[in-house]
Amino acid sequence: MLVDPSRSEPREAARIAREARAAGAVGILIGSSFDGTRDTQLVARTIREAVPGFPVALFPGSAMQLTEEVDLVLLLSLVSGRNPQYLIEEHVRAVPFFQRHPVATLSTGYILIDGGRVTSVEAVSQTRPLPADKPELAAAHATAARLIGMQAIYLEAGSGAPRPVGTEVIRACRVAVPGLPLFVGGGIKTPAQAGAARAAGADFVVVGTAVEEGGVPGELRAMALAVRGPGTTR
Repeated sequence: MLVDPSRSEPREAARIAREARAAGAVGILIGSSFDGTRDTQLVARTIREAVPGFPVALFPGSAMQLTEEVDLVLLLSLVSGRNPQYLIEEHVRAVPFFQRHPVATLSTGYILIDGGRVTSVEAVSQTRPLPADKPELAAAHATAARLIGMQAIYLEAGSGAPRPVGTEVIRACRVAVPGLPLFVGGGIKTPAQAGAARAAGADFVVVGTAVEEGGVPGELRAMALAVRGPGTTR
C-alpha cells in the first residue's frame, strides 16, 4: 500500500495503514513527487506508532524526503530516463543523511512505463517513460540496472495512470532479472489487474490511488486476495 504524505495527513495515513494490515497488505510504502521532509517524517512516525511491527519503506522522490522513521529506503535511480539528477545527483545529496542515520537501503532501478498520460513523476523528473508496447526495451533497462549492481527493479506507470504496466512488460522484466525483487505500481485499479501483475511475475504489487478513492478495507482486501490466489508464479 502506497501512502502519499501530500494527500494523507498523519492521522488518516495511520488509519489507512491499520486497515491495510488487517486487509492483508504486506507493508506500507511512503512517497510523493512533491512532499517535503516534514510531512514525510510525521506520516512515517505516526504509521510506525499506529501499526508497530508492520514494515514501512520509504519511496522517496528526492533526498529532501529522507527520514529515519522507516525500516527501509528504496534508493531509486531513474534508469529509464537520462536526467542526471535522478540517476545519481539525489543520491549524492543523500549521503550526509545516511552518514547520520544508518537506515537500511535497497538500490532500486526505477523504470517508468507509459501509462496513458503525463504523470507527476514524469513532469517532475523531466523524463519520458518507455513505450508500453516495447517489453524488450523495458527488459534491457532492467538488465542494465542489474549489471551495474541494482538490487531491485520498480516498474512504474505513474500514480492514477489510465492503464497499469502491461503483463508483457512485467513478464519480460521478470525473465531478464530472475533473482531481483520486482515491484510494479501505478494505475492498478482492480483486483483483476493486481492479480495479473502478480501472475506475470511481480513480487510486490503496489496500490494507492484506487484504494484511497474506493475505500480501504473492501478494496484492499480484494486486491490482497487477488495477488495471493491461484495462478501466481512467485
